[in-house]
Amino acid sequence: MNLSRYLLLTLAPLALSGFTPLASASTDDCQFNLSQPLLDYGLMNRAIRPDAAAERHLGERPISLTLSCAQPIDMSLFYRAMAATAERFHFAERGSYQVRIRDAVLDGQSVEIGLIAGAGQPPAETASNLIWRPEHGVVPVQAGVPVQGRSFSAQLELTAWVQEHGMQMRDAVTWEAFGVFDAIGAGRTRETTLRARFAPAACEPVLSNGGVVDFGTLSKKDLNADKDTRLPPRSLTLMVGCDAPASFALIMHDNRSGSATLNSEIDYGLGKDSRSNRIGRYSLSVDPANANADGFARLYRIDSSTAGSAWSTGSANPIPIGQTRYLAFTDNAGSNAGPVLIQNLSTTVTVDAVIAPTNSLDLSTAIELDGAGTIEIIYL
Repeated sequence: MNLSRYLLLTLAPLALSGFTPLASASTDDCQFNLSQPLLDYGLMNRAIRPDAAAERHLGERPISLTLSCAQPIDMSLFYRAMAATAERFHFAERGSYQVRIRDAVLDGQSVEIGLIAGAGQPPAETASNLIWRPEHGVVPVQAGVPVQGRSFSAQLELTAWVQEHGMQMRDAVTWEAFGVFDAIGAGRTRETTLRARFAPAACEPVLSNGGVVDFGTLSKKDLNADKDTRLPPRSLTLMVGCDAPASFALIMHDNRSGSATLNSEIDYGLGKDSRSNRIGRYSLSVDPANANADGFARLYRIDSSTAGSAWSTGSANPIPIGQTRYLAFTDNAGSNAGPVLIQNLSTTVTVDAVIAPTNSLDLSTAIELDGAGTIEIIYL
């Protein structure tokens, strides 16, 4: 719905005798231009090894701005965008960027730049190269005094950062931030857009033998009638390959949910017999002593019950893969800093299966163990 506002203006007759019109500069013929309204910081793969700092430098992007008018006017410029800090602007949820201005030229002469809190105010700071702070404007300055002119140009550098924990996303995402350059004296504005794209690491898990565990054929006499029967363990090799070193964890999904004879974080179902009796349960355990990755001399397992916000210290003890508790690896036994970046991992997983007492099962027909699960890679 469009809303319009109307203003009724009544002009009284004007006696022209002795009237001298005041000279004023028209802004109708002012031109305000940006060399690059869209600043693209490209695609960032979060699998790239992070810097030691708490934030990652996304790069610098240059812009040239020019403002020209037929008559001298106030050349003050303001940049309207959401502030992040005293010297940076907001870039999506966990990013920020900084605007630096330099190489200012007014009517063909190099000038300094003054940082002003409002139009017509004296500069709080003057330099040939300065940071354009949020909620401030800039103005050409000569001998410490703001000056008007017909033509003004300057070079800008927009530098962007993202907090390292801001790279923790599972899906591809595009960040955009918007700002407006406002030439208040010329009555002209120009919009600018900052864009950055982030892609998660691409890791693929593979199990040996196609992920099939065969316990062979069992007879009734091999099983206990009144208590659980634990079958001999079976082993598979789990390999995880990533397109670059990545931080990840493992969890397990039960594809036969509700059929395990024990309801726990680490037990998965073996299906049900013809009378819907639960056949048993199984678990998958990882022994870090059998884990190898890239050039690490030794790996230790760590786990997190808080979706990766806090981690246990590295341990050499085996651990089952849980349904919600993250399992990952570090190369430091005493560290609780979280997983180390890994590109290629190989480890042994041990499958331990338990059959329910036979007196709780329908053995009138053959029973097939029908366990099935999915190992998921969680990108951190």
